[in-house]
Amino acid sequence: MNKTISTFYLASSILFLVAACSQKQTTNTAPVKPLYVSEPVQFDSDDPAIWVNPADSSKSLIIGTDKDENGGLYVFDLQGKIIKEKTVKGLKRPNNVDIAYGLKLGGQKVDIAVATERMTHKLRVFSIPDMQPIDNGGLPVFEGERGEMYRDLMGVALYTAPQGQIYAIAGRKTGPTDGSYLWQYLLEDDGTGKLKATLVRKFGKYSGKKEIEAIAVDNELGYIYYSDEQFGVRKYYADPAKGNQELALFETPGFKEDNEGISIYKTSDSTGYILVSDQSANQFQVFSREGTNQNPHQHKLITSIPVSTNNSDGSDIHSKALNGDFKHGIFVAMSDDKTFQLYRWEDIAGALLKVNK
Repeated sequence: MNKTISTFYLASSILFLVAACSQKQTTNTAPVKPLYVSEPVQFDSDDPAIWVNPADSSKSLIIGTDKDENGGLYVFDLQGKIIKEKTVKGLKRPNNVDIAYGLKLGGQKVDIAVATERMTHKLRVFSIPDMQPIDNGGLPVFEGERGEMYRDLMGVALYTAPQGQIYAIAGRKTGPTDGSYLWQYLLEDDGTGKLKATLVRKFGKYSGKKEIEAIAVDNELGYIYYSDEQFGVRKYYADPAKGNQELALFETPGFKEDNEGISIYKTSDSTGYILVSDQSANQFQVFSREGTNQNPHQHKLITSIPVSTNNSDGSDIHSKALNGDFKHGIFVAMSDDKTFQLYRWEDIAGALLKVNK
């Protein structure tokens, strides 16, 4: 073999090895296993939310929806055991749930879990940790929309503004494509110690392809993300005063079928990762939270992480230590076998992603 050909094959081999190593750095192959799998709900698990106990984080709770016309909100400990005395039954097809801290109501501050009740078109609100209703039977949303179809309430996420106001962002199974798909409500005391929801804006584009269920809020950076299924992840300002301009639409071609649940791991106030469920592929795609130096709204794909969940809709993350099991954070994801799976963040992160110390 002459020198020129030898050099060519050597260079080709080096390029192949570099490409192979690069691929290993950005893609995991073996599914990550959870530390715990929750006890099953009765009907159909769908979406979890994590409440961190401010007095003792080891006594934090996981609240998950059981999506059925006779469904409920199940409350679990950090080993996935059902806490029966806190679980709420008799809800009419609860879909998604989210949590906020310090709502001012009746002269006191209360932590809340807000769930969407699809069959009544209402937000249901419960105090945490006692899980008592504080919504007087529910807060109606999408009032005045044309027909029941446009009021089919599905997703919800809560935004806490720097001044302390708490907003609920509600999504539905279908709606207009003109930029008013999501409705945002201010949750506040009505002056008599009762909770009310005041509509403050309508925003958000919709492709018309499937539906919008998964919504997530980055409180520190002030952004809303939502999954326009089979189209991409859209990004908007969470503060209504900043307007309704779409800031980003990312990863439109990269999912096997539906892009679903969204959750955020925060390595600082401004850095971290956005995890989006690639539902039918049984993996989560990971994007940069902070964007790039040239464009803060350009969220690059970092890696894909296969997990043990099956057809995961909803997920949630807490980015700090909770107890001896979850020393660097917890990732909770729904699986379609009526359970929620509880992962250590370091197992999700592997060697590629950062871990909070």
